[in-house]
Amino acid sequence: MKGLMKGLAYTLKNLSREKMTYDYPNESIPMPDRFRGIQKFYPEKCIVCNQCANICPTDCINLTGKKHPDPTKKGKVIDTYDINFEICILCDLCTEVCPTEAIIMTNNFELSAYSRDDLFKNLEWLDENDENIRQVNKP
Repeated sequence: MKGLMKGLAYTLKNLSREKMTYDYPNESIPMPDRFRGIQKFYPEKCIVCNQCANICPTDCINLTGKKHPDPTKKGKVIDTYDINFEICILCDLCTEVCPTEAIIMTNNFELSAYSRDDLFKNLEWLDENDENIRQVNKP
């Protein structure tokens, strides 16, 4: 009986406390500044150097480019940029190595899907991923 009374007293004491949970689908969860979420890609900044694909530990990035259509200009133009989020570990190495900051991490983490095919994201989807873009101050 003593244990029941202690439990009831604890419950009544904590009823007036501020709630520690979030109403998740209706209320956004505050993320820390250094949270690593889904990538945002800027194709106009990409110089097709392949550094992001080379440093990726899981080989989930597929990047291809073609020669610039204007023969007077040097370099390549991006053709495809795909990320397989089924195996991506969101390690942030691709953003750290990019010399033009064409790929950045966002605070968006909602990527659940019913099919594994939906986790394969292409250039257009990554370009339109404008939710919760993280502001990073690089030294």
